[in-house]
Amino acid sequence: MEVNPPKQEHLLALKVMRLTKPTLFTNIPVTCEEKDLPGDLFNQLMKDDPSTVNGAEILMLGEMLTLPQNFGNIFLGETFSSYISVHNDSNQVVKDILVKADLQTSSQRLNLSASNAAVTELKPDCCIDDVIHHEVKEIGTHILVCAVSYTTQGGEKMYFRKFFKFQVLKPLDVKTKFYNAETDEVFLEAQIQNITTSPMFMEKVSLEPSIMYNVTELNSVTQAGECVSTFGSRGYLQPMDTRQYLYCLKPKKEFAEKAGIIKGVTVIGKLDIVWKTNLGERGRLQTSQLQRMAPGYGDVRLSLEAIPDTVTLEEPFHITCKITNCSSERTMDLVLEMCNTNSIHWCGISGRQLGKLHPSSSLCLALTLLSSVQGLQSVSGLRLTDTFLKRTYEYDDIAQVCVVSAAVEVEA
Repeated sequence: MEVNPPKQEHLLALKVMRLTKPTLFTNIPVTCEEKDLPGDLFNQLMKDDPSTVNGAEILMLGEMLTLPQNFGNIFLGETFSSYISVHNDSNQVVKDILVKADLQTSSQRLNLSASNAAVTELKPDCCIDDVIHHEVKEIGTHILVCAVSYTTQGGEKMYFRKFFKFQVLKPLDVKTKFYNAETDEVFLEAQIQNITTSPMFMEKVSLEPSIMYNVTELNSVTQAGECVSTFGSRGYLQPMDTRQYLYCLKPKKEFAEKAGIIKGVTVIGKLDIVWKTNLGERGRLQTSQLQRMAPGYGDVRLSLEAIPDTVTLEEPFHITCKITNCSSERTMDLVLEMCNTNSIHWCGISGRQLGKLHPSSSLCLALTLLSSVQGLQSVSGLRLTDTFLKRTYEYDDIAQVCVVSAAVEVEA
């Protein structure tokens, strides 16, 4: 009868613990009214309890810190820290000890060991300690693989490993919306929601633009000469709360003059979000490159460079238009026609030649108008004709101006 030999016990013991910050101790207050049988006994016990807050004993939150009792949650963007200890439980010296820690994700395997060199020997009741750190950059299942190899006094090579699995959760829900302005500016609205179970302090939410844009943050106002956040002095975001951030991106001068380049730009930049939770644990997330839908301007684009908000009835006012050839291949020969409407009248010569406009180039026109009707009036009636292709481009409802009577004082 064949008998399998018993499995040999390992001489070394491996222990792995996650390193996290302590939390505030919470106690369960037990009290009663003075007319009840215990009288003031419960209240006195709470006052004598060192974990309660002096003068506020019935509050659950105490003044003491407690060590973590479980693994806890790990969120994307936080730093995972772990303590690894290999202890010699035997009564003999162990040689050539090599401890290796790898983190296996759904897409890659990372080596987290501080040193890949083997320890020459480990005496009885001695240990090898290591602390590993890793900034979590993927959502989903992570497996910490700890492997230990060593040589016994008898020269036998031994090897074992342990697996520790944990889930990485999503801390924030980020949604973005783009608004394309007529002046080539792009407005980005970012909605950030805290989907964790604890409040977080939003340390920084910034937009890193692409090389073609300059960015202006629209999340603060100036009060008494100081820049004040629109979210108030405290940047806390409670669980399931959402905060909206707004940014304005304007093309750099060297790119703004090239209409064909800006027209096709879809990559805007990426958001950089930094927060802190509980006792100062820091987290950071960077979104992938944000992309917008490229606006379609057609062959010829007309935009307003300058127009007054308020004008006087039956008095001429001036606007400045910018005409851009959005084609990247052909030159246009343009003719400008101005058609009067019931309320807005053009002052100037209609049917004048603007000359040749080369691909991706622009020209500016100073035009004069006059309004015969009060109220909010629409500027319409511009026509551009390309004499090469005999094609006419109509521009109505370009902008609106407020027309007031001369007797009404116009505030600056």
